[in-house]
Amino acid sequence: MLEIEYEFREEDLVNFNEAQYLNSKDVQNQINKNRWIVPSIMVLIGMFYYYYYGDAKSAGYVGLVAALWALLSPKVMMYDMRRQILKHYTPQEKKAMFGTYTLTIDPANPAYLFEQSPSGKNKMLWKDLVRVEYGKRYVYIYITLNTALVIPVETVKKGELEKFAEQAEKMIERYAG
Repeated sequence: MLEIEYEFREEDLVNFNEAQYLNSKDVQNQINKNRWIVPSIMVLIGMFYYYYYGDAKSAGYVGLVAALWALLSPKVMMYDMRRQILKHYTPQEKKAMFGTYTLTIDPANPAYLFEQSPSGKNKMLWKDLVRVEYGKRYVYIYITLNTALVIPVETVKKGELEKFAEQAEKMIERYAG
């Protein structure tokens, strides 16, 4: 029987959603537009001030604001996204979501992944799980294309995460399709 126990925190939820957010083509396009089009228009306005009015000081200020916009707007967008993620959940949902999780692969009942979480006990069919993905600080067991069990490497309290993830991958492959 393979088992791991870990702590799931707010920052883990935010990091998962941030990774999903940044992998979206639409979001990348939106960030790039905001990062380059708005400052480009500002630079054109600055050039207009410089050439039409001969006002180098105002043109310099507009250029500085454009450069700051290009540098800081992605960071502001990410900060706002983080804030919005946590706002989507009620205190009761957060209480049921954050805390200690125990995942078990039981050879006596091999068709299921067993989960014990702050919201209670749950069992998931391996055939319903999508994949296992490895990140720098996380292991993700995808339940759907957009939803995953997020396992932070640094908060694993009990068990061997590598062996568990490898076995989970094998179980998903075995029961797929």
